[in-house]
Amino acid sequence: MKKTHIHLVRHGEVHNPRKILYGRLPRFGLSANGRRQARETGRFLGDRKIQAVFSSPLLRARQTANEILSFQQRPTLRISSHLNEVHTYFEGVPSDQVDRKRGDIYTGAGADYEQPVDIFLRVEKFLRRMRRQFEGEEVAAVTHGDVVTFTALWALGWELAPHNKARLKAAGYPVGYPAHASVTTLIFRSAAEGERPEIVYGQPWR
Repeated sequence: MKKTHIHLVRHGEVHNPRKILYGRLPRFGLSANGRRQARETGRFLGDRKIQAVFSSPLLRARQTANEILSFQQRPTLRISSHLNEVHTYFEGVPSDQVDRKRGDIYTGAGADYEQPVDIFLRVEKFLRRMRRQFEGEEVAAVTHGDVVTFTALWALGWELAPHNKARLKAAGYPVGYPAHASVTTLIFRSAAEGERPEIVYGQPWR
């Protein structure tokens, strides 16, 4: 069978002058540089035969997806809640506090908030649907950094744990985390339900 390609795109850089972890907070859109990044990624994906473009419901993801759509023949953007940002109690907290925790917004979080496995379980539903509807074709899905990270960890067969986020550098992510407007392509070679896809990572902009 033909390979199925699912291109997971992290949204572009966000206008965030207060330097907070914005999470699912509304009205956080792309910066001017973020739009440039998204445009370059759209140009890169414009050479692919993308059958559909999906996005997280959040503004920054939709703006990134629309830049991608401008290089495609498919005019309709599809929204999927499975691609949404992590639900965390750190929303609104200064980013440097999260940096001191090395991005671990999960350890000690209450039951009302998502853990890495919760994130992947919703992404898994999205991947299953894409593989059924677009078998042997290509789709693009704009989402968020940790969503891409834990999906990549699953594909690599590594434990879905916060400390494993640091292992992505060994998997070809130059800075150890998906860059803004980067593309993590999952390549499925069969329809087998338990298949772990091949990963190809790229950053189209400079």
